[in-house]
Amino acid sequence: MKAVQRSQILSLEQYDKLRPLLRPLFIAEKDRRRLAVGEHVTLLFENAQTVWYQVQEMLRSEHIAAEEGIAHELDTYNELLPGPNELAATMLIEFVDPAQRDENLRRLVGLESHINLVIGERRHKARVDLRQVSTERVSSVQFVRFGVGGIDAQEFAAKAEQGRVAVEITHPLMQVQGRIEGALARSLAEDLSQN
Repeated sequence: MKAVQRSQILSLEQYDKLRPLLRPLFIAEKDRRRLAVGEHVTLLFENAQTVWYQVQEMLRSEHIAAEEGIAHELDTYNELLPGPNELAATMLIEFVDPAQRDENLRRLVGLESHINLVIGERRHKARVDLRQVSTERVSSVQFVRFGVGGIDAQEFAAKAEQGRVAVEITHPLMQVQGRIEGALARSLAEDLSQN
């Protein structure tokens, strides 16, 4: 998937003018790329559109207009894009109560070793950003990648249509699964066809 380029970034003024029109479109795009895995984990599968939106929102919220700041945001968020034969997602671990969240993030240490993308009979282990791994607590926001070498967009779509594509977590304290189907499955098959 092609990285978001500097030439695609709008000035703060341009973006502010267009934001009321663009924001609902990007919220809808994120909604169709979102997967609940159990009650407390959500994956947002990234593509160039979601990354572009994140960069623009970050520039807006932080009032970044200097070229080096823009370049930094592009470098940071382009890291989220999937490479060839892979899917990439931002994983959010969510607990409403702060005390419960803190306790569970400590109890779920090692979670990153228990996340798989299941396609038919094959399990593709998640790769995480090691900068986010700790022996004391799990980060509530993590970036995960699933290499799917040997499975093309058509096979992925066919398996999803059969109800045989899911993300599973097999941690001893969290054993949940979220099936990839419908609009999300079509979006991810499209992502794979672009790689």
